Amino acid sequence: MPAQARLALVLLVVLLAACSARSPTPPVQRDTGMSSPAAEDVLVRALGLVGTPYRWGGNTPDSGFDCSGLIGYVYREAAGIHLPRSTREMIAMGAASVPPEALHSGDLVFFATDGSGRVSHAGIYVGEGRFVHAPSSGGTVRLDRLADGYWQGRYLGARRVLRAVPLARRP
Repeated sequence: MPAQARLALVLLVVLLAACSARSPTPPVQRDTGMSSPAAEDVLVRALGLVGTPYRWGGNTPDSGFDCSGLIGYVYREAAGIHLPRSTREMIAMGAASVPPEALHSGDLVFFATDGSGRVSHAGIYVGEGRFVHAPSSGGTVRLDRLADGYWQGRYLGARRVLRAVPLARRP
């Protein structure tokens, strides 16, 4: 699929997701002009799995996903990258740490959701303050906002697995 068609599809999906939101949109984080074809593929693949059922230990669309299974599947299928299976291994794998204001599509975002203060959940950042994740038993893969009180209070950090490249070079 040509890059322009992929970008148009991504923008359409993000626009439709934004239109279906219940709460006001947080301030849009400006694009830094950095991306990669692999990041676009990760984004499209992750958004395409929204609605897939949650299943603890699941790592395929047919069986369902838990959070790390979703991330592993998306990166393997869209970018050919094999990531560790658990969120604890993912956050410790040596990928570059990313501050919240510098997040790019495809970055991994990590949360402490089990009360221990340690990483126990993760998702894939898709842009405009949103991330895709497989949240809990009985749920489905969905989009959420980093700025939502629940996620903001449990946010631990982000890692960049994909190297960003300039979209256009100045002469």
